[in-house]
Amino acid sequence: MKSIYLVLLLPLIISTGCRKKDMNDTEIPVVEASAGLITWSPSFPTGDDPLTITFDASRGNQGLKGISGNVYMHAGVITDKSTGASDWKYTKSSSFNVPDPASVLTPMGNGIYEITISPRAFFNVPAGEKIQKVAMVFRNADGTLVARNKDNSDIYLPITESGKLDVRFIDPEFEPLYTPAPAIQVQVVGQELNISAIASKAADLTLYLNGASIGTAANASSITANVKLTTVGSQIVRVVATSAGVTAETSFTFTLNGTVEVADLPANAKDGVTYINNGTSAIFNLYAPGKQFVYVIGELDDWKATPANFMKRTPDGTHWWVQLDNLDPDKEYTYQYWVDGTLKIADPYSEKVLDPSNDSSIPSTIYPSLKAYPTGKTSGIVSIMQGNQPTYNWKNASFVRPEPKNLLIYELHLRDFLGTHNYSTLKDTLNYLTRLGVSAIELMPIEEFEGNSSWGYNPSFYFAPDKYYGTKIALQQMIDECHTRGIAVIMDMVLNHSFGQSPMVQLYFDQATGKPTADNPWFNTDPMHPYNVGYDFNHESLATKYFVKNVVKFWMQQYKIDGFRFDLSKGFTQKNSGTTDAAVSTWGAYDASRIQIWKEYNTYMKSIDPNFYVILEHFAADTEEKELSDNGMMLWNNLNATFNEASMGYVANSDFSRAFYDKHGFTQSDKLVTYMESHDEERLMYKNLQYGNSAGTYNIKTLETALKRQALVAAFFFAVPGPKMIWQFGELGYDVSIDQNGRTGEKPILWDYSANANRKALYNIYSKLINLRKNNAVFATTDFQYNLIGSIKYIVLKSSTVNVVVTGNFDVVAKSMDVTFPASGTWYDYFTGATIDVSGTTYSTTLAPGEYHVYSSSPLK
Repeated sequence: MKSIYLVLLLPLIISTGCRKKDMNDTEIPVVEASAGLITWSPSFPTGDDPLTITFDASRGNQGLKGISGNVYMHAGVITDKSTGASDWKYTKSSSFNVPDPASVLTPMGNGIYEITISPRAFFNVPAGEKIQKVAMVFRNADGTLVARNKDNSDIYLPITESGKLDVRFIDPEFEPLYTPAPAIQVQVVGQELNISAIASKAADLTLYLNGASIGTAANASSITANVKLTTVGSQIVRVVATSAGVTAETSFTFTLNGTVEVADLPANAKDGVTYINNGTSAIFNLYAPGKQFVYVIGELDDWKATPANFMKRTPDGTHWWVQLDNLDPDKEYTYQYWVDGTLKIADPYSEKVLDPSNDSSIPSTIYPSLKAYPTGKTSGIVSIMQGNQPTYNWKNASFVRPEPKNLLIYELHLRDFLGTHNYSTLKDTLNYLTRLGVSAIELMPIEEFEGNSSWGYNPSFYFAPDKYYGTKIALQQMIDECHTRGIAVIMDMVLNHSFGQSPMVQLYFDQATGKPTADNPWFNTDPMHPYNVGYDFNHESLATKYFVKNVVKFWMQQYKIDGFRFDLSKGFTQKNSGTTDAAVSTWGAYDASRIQIWKEYNTYMKSIDPNFYVILEHFAADTEEKELSDNGMMLWNNLNATFNEASMGYVANSDFSRAFYDKHGFTQSDKLVTYMESHDEERLMYKNLQYGNSAGTYNIKTLETALKRQALVAAFFFAVPGPKMIWQFGELGYDVSIDQNGRTGEKPILWDYSANANRKALYNIYSKLINLRKNNAVFATTDFQYNLIGSIKYIVLKSSTVNVVVTGNFDVVAKSMDVTFPASGTWYDYFTGATIDVSGTTYSTTLAPGEYHVYSSSPLK
């Protein structure tokens, strides 16, 4: 059967109500303006008179649906002095996280709340400054729950200048965006369309359809017409009001389309946008099974839905595509997909997007010449396409990566590592990391995520580097410079979940339940495991597997990334463990289906690049992790707790033997990435200073002693064979708590640590230990013994050329030591240059608290 749709793009709508008369005794509706999410009275409010705003918590993004506490309006005004939608003036509340008693709404029952204000007085707007809109969101007391429009944009209520003639359409509902947008209506051909409008005062009113009058009303405040629509094509409805020589008008457009064309996807079309004809044409391709119709809308057609950008459907009903021509290949174009007349989304395969809420906070020094958002044309995230994108010529296309067993990874978060938080400055800071001796950098997530200041574990666009850190070219330049210095670049990849900004979440989402729908091709309706955040990917879905493989291939090829650290890899399962704390142990149990998923992904990545690093944040049963390691994957090994107990001087719980791969049942040391700190743990130095042990004059809570304890644990940490990871500034004894400014909040960037002699000494010890590993193969040996229980700990490493013994006293009092050395004779202390004579095989001495030594059977380089 034919699929013919009427698609309406409607502006402001007013619902009718009681009436009053003007000075000419003409009836004027006294109505409550409706936007679904909010209603207000009077319908044409001025800035100086009382205005009642009613909020429906069940509408919009439903951020406060079912809330039990108070609801507050966080609001300001847009005036003639504002520069745009984000430039709120005279914001009422001083802090978003502190409730303002004057902004509390009155509950009316059934999730309805109301507040009455006089805008100029309420916001203290100076006389003479014109109020154009009231800008608002609604929130709970501490601002952790926020209600906005359905697309999570802010809410705007239009203000009419006192005495000015204004005119608006009545019905259907609209979204109260900065530029009012309709709640789109879809109707079949032949259906009658009622069109109504209302004026702010009596006027001569005329309704037009495509330029032809369809109704008039003299000296009236409202007008209604009824038309039957039969002509396919672009339509425009306009209302004009004239009073005393003054004219006001507004309009909406709609398109009446014919049958959805079914056609095979062109053979050369990839997902997203494929450029052909030297970039003068583009094929748009969206995977959206089960949808009724889709348009590409954007600046090519002034954001109008036209027959030319009406997308074809593939015979299997899964893909939508259209070819657009006459493009300038050197120009950036903004676009979106408009699905079923109700949803506008950016392209899931976008390599660059514009965000109306956050881009204004990105300095031009970090992202120069960023294209302006098409304000007034659309809402939500928009995609950017360009046929001839700037390209980067790689200097080190044939970079040879460090062997996994020799990896010394430096994990960093650009936001909290550099004040400028950008790739270009990181490129210029590599001397610091080169001197330290690291062989790899691990970047916390850099895919486009929600907001700007974030850890990045709330991703939404997986092919777009987040603009907060810089341009695509700047990222490629930084990676290339790392490769020039022999440093690999590992990317933190987040594919366990996505968040509500993701177009793949939005395409199949139930606003009423706040969950993905059951027919979502990528996401589970409910998460399958505890600790899930956002919306849980279904990695048994073919659509998800296809998407994941496209994501990893893109970064491997376009950015020459050397490896991925996969966040929350244990979540890649459809075995439902539940989401309670009690489910944690069940979740971590051996899961054969999860293993198969990871083997498939690993095989795919190794088919592209056999030497690619695949690192999992897994923390599952040893039997499962062993099987994954045998398949070539590397596993994160979190020893924060035991190393921290050792550094604080509490020896009873300080056994860090699981730093050794044999404790996990592994057969290879190069598959276990051990760390004392990562982004996710409390900092060792913070706990040393807060909770360190003491005895007599020896006190770990003092800075100098606490730093020396960091050197003590570092000597053992770096001596263990296998790849290692350190967290940024750990080499300088960073001592700011992970919870300062909130766990994921911004932390102080303390490069001035380098000027402190004691901290610089720790850096030098880290550097010496790292370079010791790099220059001496014994630190990759498989012939070792260790005793890491109690106060006196030691590690013995053997090779055909040299033997090494690391010893240390982790207590806060002196302890006698009896350690078996591999051979008698002269042994060399790496740090002091002194020698000791070992008679027989046992060396006995007394170690002061915190004292440690790295001995070798011959001098080490």
